[in-house]
Amino acid sequence: MSDVINAAVAALTEKLAGGFDGSAKFVIEGEGAIVVDADGVRASDEEAAVTLTADADAFQEMLAGELNPTTAFMTGKLSVDGDMGQAMQLGSLLS
Repeated sequence: MSDVINAAVAALTEKLAGGFDGSAKFVIEGEGAIVVDADGVRASDEEAAVTLTADADAFQEMLAGELNPTTAFMTGKLSVDGDMGQAMQLGSLLS
């Protein structure tokens, strides 16, 4: 597992400490995937209700609060496939 994925799992675990009742997969291009659901945050490539895909730089900027997830989506830095409602819920937890 890459250092980027390990750092992202740790950061998402901290940010989503209040819990997330949906299922989402973050695909970090060239690094791997992370799943967030009721069981927590883990490196995994299993199916989820929504898949969010970004490059490592955009993903790290979103986690750091430097890039709003909605802005990332609107500017093409983040693609969303699946349940847009869950993506928006997750985006509000990350910002």
